[in-house]
Amino acid sequence: MAIERELKLALPGDLPAARADALISHLDRLPGAEARGERRLVNRYFDTPSLALASAKAALRLRFVARDAHAGQWLQTLKSVGEARDGLHVRHEWEQAVQGEALELPKLIAACDVPATAELLRAEGANVVAQFETNFVRRLWRYIAGDGTAVEIAFDRGEVAVDAGGKRHTAPLVEVELELLDTPDNDREGQGERVLHALAQNLRDVLPELHSDNVSKAQRGYRLRQDVLGH
Repeated sequence: MAIERELKLALPGDLPAARADALISHLDRLPGAEARGERRLVNRYFDTPSLALASAKAALRLRFVARDAHAGQWLQTLKSVGEARDGLHVRHEWEQAVQGEALELPKLIAACDVPATAELLRAEGANVVAQFETNFVRRLWRYIAGDGTAVEIAFDRGEVAVDAGGKRHTAPLVEVELELLDTPDNDREGQGERVLHALAQNLRDVLPELHSDNVSKAQRGYRLRQDVLGH
């Protein structure tokens, strides 16, 4: 099991291209940051018809990651109960490669070491169906702070989508995610979070439109689903 610690910053869905380019240029020049290229991500989220996973504050995702000159890869991810405060999301996460465009739930259940979450997936896994998608282009940088703290910076631009009644309903998705990858000395003093917040402030100085966001991509999908289906 991994504990994901990520600071999420949202941007307006109608962000002008020039403003996005300004952020990208700043990150390309940021001392300590190394550009890692682009990925195209197709993300399908699953739940039961009664939304049992959402009720338990869990999210189940099948993701396809593609990048130029590399074969794409399918991944399944389970995220369980966490907390979000001032844009900082802390939660359990299990991610595994899968053979193709299908969940491999027995493998995920075996890896999940939070008993309540594993039991939920064991009980409800046979009933899950695709509920919505979040699809976007992700531009990546790896940032190393002066103390050695490592952060992945992701700039995502795309959409949330729900298919219903033969129609595709979408909402824009524009976000920056700062994910804590590694910290010296097991981060006993909480320096990792301070690095995340300092980096976020650095980005806000360039793009004041950035604001802390406690809403995950999965939550955005469920909200659009509610708007479209009414339940």
